[in-house]
Parts: sequence; C-alpha cells; structure tokens
Amino acid sequence: MRERNVSEGNDWRLSGRAYAPTIKVKTQRETSVENRRGVPVLQARAGGLAERVAVWLGGLHPVFVFVVVMLVGLAALAALSIGLGFLVTRVLEQVGGIGAADERVNVWLAAHRTSSRTDASLVGSIVAGGVALPIVVGSIALVSAALRKWRIAAFAVFALAVESATYRATTLFVHSHRPRVPRLERLPVDTSYPSGHTAASIAVYGGLVLLLTSTFKSGVFRAFAWTFALAMVTFVATARMYRGMHHPLDVAGGLVVGIAAVIVLVFTSRAAGAAAEARSARGGE
Repeated sequence: MRERNVSEGNDWRLSGRAYAPTIKVKTQRETSVENRRGVPVLQARAGGLAERVAVWLGGLHPVFVFVVVMLVGLAALAALSIGLGFLVTRVLEQVGGIGAADERVNVWLAAHRTSSRTDASLVGSIVAGGVALPIVVGSIALVSAALRKWRIAAFAVFALAVESATYRATTLFVHSHRPRVPRLERLPVDTSYPSGHTAASIAVYGGLVLLLTSTFKSGVFRAFAWTFALAMVTFVATARMYRGMHHPLDVAGGLVVGIAAVIVLVFTSRAAGAAAEARSARGGE
C-alpha cells in the first residue's frame, strides 16, 4: 500500500492561500482625491507642466495657485491679442487689398438683409451677449457649487472673465473702425477688433462642451455636442458680421481669444487640482 505524502495535503493549503483574492480598501484620502478630480480634462497629468507649476509655486493653497496661474495666463493672452490686433489693423489690412476684401463681406451681407434674417441675427447676438452668458455661467456655477464641484464652477466663471478682460484690454490699445455699412447696434465705432461675442461664445459654449465630452465617452454624444458648439459659434459670428459690427478678421481675432481663454482655464484648473492633491498627500502623511 502506497504511503500518503504529507506534503500533498500541505500543497492544497498553500495553493489555497496563494490564490486567495486580495481586496484593496481605499483610504479616505484616496477617495477624497478621486472625488475632487471630477472632469478628466481638468486633471493634471503626472509629471506634466501643470503639476510642475504647482510644485514650483511652493505648496501654496490651491486657491492661490488658481489665481496666480490664471492672472499670468490672462496677461499673456491680453498681450497676444493686442499684438495680433496691431498686426491686423496696421499690417494685414494695408497689404494686398486684404482690408478691402474684409469690408466687401460686410457690404454683401448688408445688401442681403431681410426682416427674418435681421431677427435671427438679433438672436445670435443675444445668446452670446452680456445678459444671456452671465445667466448660463451663473447657472453652471450654482449647480456645480451645490454638488461641490468647485473646479467646474471656477472654470465656467473665469473662462468668461478671462475672455472679457482680454477683450477690454485689447480695445483699449487697438482702435479699429467698424464696417462702413448701416450698423444695427449703437456701439463705439472704434472697437471692431476683436469680436467679443465670438470669443465669449467659444469660452462659454465651447468650454461647456469640452467638459461634457471629456466626461461622457459616447461617440454619438460627442459628435452631437461638438456640432452644437460649432453651429453656435458660426451662428454668433455670422450674426455679428451681418449686423455690421465686425469684419471677418475681427471674428478671427475673437476665435483666437475664445480658444486661448479656454486653454488658460484648463491649465489653471489642472495646476490648482495638482496643488490640492499635493496638499492632501502631505496631510495624510
């Protein structure tokens, strides 16, 4: 009769222990960090520039990091916009008939005005104007604050603020005459560049779509959302030219300001988020 190998029984026990599932329980600090991250596009990449900036600022409170980075970005964006404004008004419009071609677009649009198109252009101006956009941004900020999504609230509010401040700073230095056609609004005639409505529509509607498409991964949803953003910006830009308030080059300047304002706030939010995570890690040590 074959003797039973004692080690065989032990093998079963050892294998059972070896293949026992390992359950990792997240600490409260890890859970709080994940909750703060929120929208993926606002998360700093490990070792990325936003994280390095947060480290370079020497452990400042995330709020101060947000303010400092945003103000630096605002100053850089204002300088860029003013420089582009001088390039457009003092160089491009004087070379090769570009200025005349710019003006002909507005003349053509003015010659094809109808009552229904004029009403539509008014809507296009209102949805990107000084009444509608603060309501949209304020609503997003209130809902985000109620959900304790502070970075989303700050992103929405200050994307519009950075865009608006850049527009104001640019018009202080760059004096560009509005199209020489019958204008449908009474605004200062020497603040044509850039198109503030176009820039604001990108900062608000484009910024909102960026947050949504970063969170929801559905291809159909992303296609619909970006189509909406593109249609909205096109609608606003066309309305401003139709109403005789801006040239095409002014609209192009607005596109640059709006896109850059979103980029500034994405980077600012990432840096502040990296500072918050670093602060939380130090508190958990």
